[in-house]
Amino acid sequence: MADTIKCPKCGSEIEVSEAFKHQVEGKVVLEAERKFKEKLEKERELFKKEADEEAEELRKELKERNKKVDELRGQEVKLREEKRKIEDREKELELEVERKLDKKREEIEEKVLRQEEEKFRLKEKEKEKMIEDLRKALNEAQRKASVGSQQLQGEILELDIEESLEQTFRDDEIEPIEKGVKGADVRQVVKSPKGYRCGVILWETKRTKAWSEGWIGKLKEDLRSEKANIPVIISQVLPKGYECGFGFKDGVWVVNFTLFLPLAMILRKSLLDIGYQKAMSSHRGKKADVIYEYITGYEFRQQVEALVEVYKEMQEQVLKERIAYERIWKKREGQIARLIGATASVVGSIQGKAGAGVLQVKGLDLFELESGEK
Repeated sequence: MADTIKCPKCGSEIEVSEAFKHQVEGKVVLEAERKFKEKLEKERELFKKEADEEAEELRKELKERNKKVDELRGQEVKLREEKRKIEDREKELELEVERKLDKKREEIEEKVLRQEEEKFRLKEKEKEKMIEDLRKALNEAQRKASVGSQQLQGEILELDIEESLEQTFRDDEIEPIEKGVKGADVRQVVKSPKGYRCGVILWETKRTKAWSEGWIGKLKEDLRSEKANIPVIISQVLPKGYECGFGFKDGVWVVNFTLFLPLAMILRKSLLDIGYQKAMSSHRGKKADVIYEYITGYEFRQQVEALVEVYKEMQEQVLKERIAYERIWKKREGQIARLIGATASVVGSIQGKAGAGVLQVKGLDLFELESGEK
């Protein structure tokens, strides 16, 4: 029987040869494990070395990359800075262009203003020349007119009154009374649109420097001689108390040259109304009596005064508007004169500091001569 030994652990019996075999195998395994551990340790050390080397390489690479990143960041900062500088430069260029455009625009406006001022000055010179020529012509005409006789002036005035009446009242008969024949200057026969004779207005024209009370008596005699209805004296000088331009004095209408046509319209309308009333009722008496009673009545006088007051208000309004526009024109002339004066002052200051030949502005030299400056 083979030798056996009992296993102290499990209590099983093992043959000696088998145990030896296991022992040998255990040693071999231990040796193998030792070698494996050594190899494994060497491998681990090698792997650690390689890993350290690789990690070091990676750290170097990472450091290099970080360096490059830092460089790239620096470059980005520089690029951004350059971009900002470029943008600022672009804004400065835009602003500079705007300034140049504004300056060019101001130069053009100043040039246009100088041209307009030159045109205006020439027009003013032309207007002054025309006014001076007209003044000379007017003085000459006044001189020639003053040489003419008062009779000729009166005849011209009578012709003007006659033409005005003919153009205004085309249905009426406007008849001049010949010189040397007793009567007024112009006879106006008022007719209706159908041709019926409604009355006669006698017009006497006076162009003197003083009023004469004898004119009223003479015209009344002419009125009776002509068998007319209404007497009117047109005069540039009215009696005292008739400064409004017209009135009824001792049975005779007196009026200035400005208001004679409105008065003629009113008187003619009254004759037409009375003629119509006469045609409708013939029992009222003689036409002349009816007309005279109506013309001298308070109601008719008030109507005439009201109409003439409206006419005078219109004239005053026209005069006020003319004065207002002349004031505006005068103000603009003053503004232009101040503008030119200020410009001349600036140019004079520059020339005084830098020399007379530095800045020559066309027109200012002439302006200085005209204004009396040296």
